[in-house]
Amino acid sequence: MDDIKNGESQFFHGGCPHDCPDTCSMVYEVADGKLKGVKGNADHPMTRGGLCVKLKDYEKRHYHPDRLLYPMKRVGPKGEKQFERITWDEALDTIVEKWQQIIKEDGPQAIMPNSYLGNQGLVHGLNGGDAFFARLGATVTERTFCGEGSATAWLLTLGPTAGVDPESFIHAKYIIVWACNSVSTNLHHWHIIKEAQKKGAKVVVIDPYASKTAKEADWHIAPKPGTDGALAMAMMHVIIEEGLVDQDYVDNYTVGFPELADKAKERTPEWAAEITGLSAEDIRTFAREYAQSQPSAIRIGVALEKSWGGSQAIRAVASLPALTGAWRHVGGGILQFPVWEHPYKFDVICRPDLIPEGTQVVNNLQLGRVLTGEQELKVPIKSMMCWNTNPVTQSTETDKIIQGLSREDLFLVSADHFISDTAAYADILLPASMGAEMEDMILSWGHLYLTYNSKCVESPGEAIPNNEIFRRLAKRLGFKEDNFQWSDEECLQNYVDWDSPACEGIDLAYMKKHGYARLTVGTKDNRAPHKEGNFPTPSGKCEFRIVGAKNFVAGPFRQMYEGFQPGQDIPELPDYVASKETASANPALFKKYPLNILAPKSHGFINSCYANIDNKLKGQGEQSVLISQVDALDRGIHEGEIVRVFNDRGGFDAVAKITPDVGQGIVVATLGYWRQLNNGTVNSVSSSAFGDMGNAQTSHDCLVEVRTI
Repeated sequence: MDDIKNGESQFFHGGCPHDCPDTCSMVYEVADGKLKGVKGNADHPMTRGGLCVKLKDYEKRHYHPDRLLYPMKRVGPKGEKQFERITWDEALDTIVEKWQQIIKEDGPQAIMPNSYLGNQGLVHGLNGGDAFFARLGATVTERTFCGEGSATAWLLTLGPTAGVDPESFIHAKYIIVWACNSVSTNLHHWHIIKEAQKKGAKVVVIDPYASKTAKEADWHIAPKPGTDGALAMAMMHVIIEEGLVDQDYVDNYTVGFPELADKAKERTPEWAAEITGLSAEDIRTFAREYAQSQPSAIRIGVALEKSWGGSQAIRAVASLPALTGAWRHVGGGILQFPVWEHPYKFDVICRPDLIPEGTQVVNNLQLGRVLTGEQELKVPIKSMMCWNTNPVTQSTETDKIIQGLSREDLFLVSADHFISDTAAYADILLPASMGAEMEDMILSWGHLYLTYNSKCVESPGEAIPNNEIFRRLAKRLGFKEDNFQWSDEECLQNYVDWDSPACEGIDLAYMKKHGYARLTVGTKDNRAPHKEGNFPTPSGKCEFRIVGAKNFVAGPFRQMYEGFQPGQDIPELPDYVASKETASANPALFKKYPLNILAPKSHGFINSCYANIDNKLKGQGEQSVLISQVDALDRGIHEGEIVRVFNDRGGFDAVAKITPDVGQGIVVATLGYWRQLNNGTVNSVSSSAFGDMGNAQTSHDCLVEVRTI
């Protein structure tokens, strides 16, 4: 595309690198060596020429006056943002010398990486530094911020399948958006759902509060937080007891139906009504409509896993399409993460073969507990490198993280675009390149397209891409493996399985020319991947029942795992599992903190990205908490008043918004606000306890109180 000119402008293919399932194909406009503008690729079937509110002026973020442009070293107290400029040689030499000293005294496991999806690029993103730290012998970081409980449940039930094609939702007659605020977090798929709605499809949104998406639904169903599993089990009861099962599909393409049917007999709508707060009649109506309106499609969001029993709930929801035979139809089934069918070679990207046997593991949700010594490790952490993440706002129990980062004996390296809440505690700051400044392929976890990103401008100042940072460190440490010698283009040649059936007719040259390509795993018009079973499970069928599956917990956390013990069997059947922080489960805690807080993603930010930029803050509004009229009256809270939201883990200040969008006993505060610009953020109150599977987070299984200041 770079040969297309319009006056002084040139245009290049781009891919949004942010943590979003849409992974938009974009067009960069460059003039005089500067990024002049960004727009959606009008030719892309998902992007259709549009971008979300976060990306519409992406170029302004590249040239923001607060951008980190040069390597820096700390010259004042940790957290006070007192730094002075140094050279790259001084920065890298300081890092290597400090790490070599730590390795000599404590071993390489005293060093740990910490990263996530601040960049979704295959080269510069989530896994970009894994090979380096594996070769170093550092502690392994287990990343379970988002999706691991969901993924565990999905794989147990359906195997590594993309499920229903996102584009096939246009053919559905009944669409359920379950625990996903698509308008704010999956906008381009929502456009497809809206088109189906205009064609006559009924759209049902299941969410404990009236999100932007719920307000556009034909029916908003609002169960109490953490009770989705009860709703799904009651739906099963109705479908089975009223003879709405596609028995031929169940008999031929599922495992464990007799046992599931026995379990579902106990899970009546009346039983679920007591748990969920919904009416039994609404549950019956919902189940009947879903089963009898084919094709029916379900879109589940990550929020479904964020309570103690979230993964069991997802097993139940993922079982519904097989019960009703929805998989027989184009546009029928369920969608989670289509990434399962993408041909990425994570073994080459991450090099797990380089990890020394017996290396300890730290979970990113447990970072505060580890850095403060609350959770003892075989080898205590003396240094951490942080990139593509901002744990001081985005992880859990953030007061503990700050306490840990404040340790004078902790050597922190941070590669970032700005001096974020986490970077403020760094000893060495490294300026990282942004999207238009580096070549990459962007991981897509919301559709079946590969997305290419051109390097079309140079980085300002002395910023360099993440992968170049690790190449320079590897060279200083004498690492000779191929990964550390490859250019970014060579990485892309090696990181994607271009010979796989999914890439028929596609190679890197094709991607550079076109900017995107749809994987050849069926088309949007005829994809019904499980019409005749063919699930990628051990049995080849949808597995309602699992026998002998073991839960897992990383070694150093065995003592503190709240629930299933390591090696204990995963329950054979899906079922409702009650939350931990509720009136019935913990009356004493509920007496102190009687409000269940939900922490969805913000409409105007991508996690904590953009939450330091004035126009994005203006659009999103001040940090606020949604509270019901009844709960506000009980506490003497008035609209617009500054209140304190708190529990034993911490607290934050917010503007009270009294609204019918939340029910009594529920408050809502969105993620992403920077702590340095506010008095605490919502993750100050969230728990680091794991959920029932996959070491998933339980941030919505959380009780708080709200008081006036």
